[in-house]
Amino acid sequence: MSKTDVYFNADDLGKKVYRKRTYYRLIVEQDVLANNQEEADNKFIDGGGIAWSNLNHSITDENDGVETYYVDANYLDSENTQIVGKVVYEDDEFAKEDGLVELDPYAIEEEPEVKPLDDLKEVLGG
Repeated sequence: MSKTDVYFNADDLGKKVYRKRTYYRLIVEQDVLANNQEEADNKFIDGGGIAWSNLNHSITDENDGVETYYVDANYLDSENTQIVGKVVYEDDEFAKEDGLVELDPYAIEEEPEVKPLDDLKEVLGG
């Protein structure tokens, strides 16, 4: 006897129970506030991702006699962690004293140290 959650009785004699397996691609994109990429990666590993305990029948639609038999998800792949922006003070004369900050989308992970005299030495050949 096959296992199913579909209800049937003697009035359904001759009908068939069908099963369809559908594959969905689920993408989870999360953001985190961190000092650097390594810290961000650790936070994603420890506190991000899918709440696997919530991956159950409650994520499915069950209407018109459709009953969920099985729900599963498996890790497939992930992209490298990318910087979204850096928290900076707003462009306002009172930003520091008022604590006004914004996200600078043009920030880079490691900002190079600016040494204007080194540029001059390179131009002068020295």
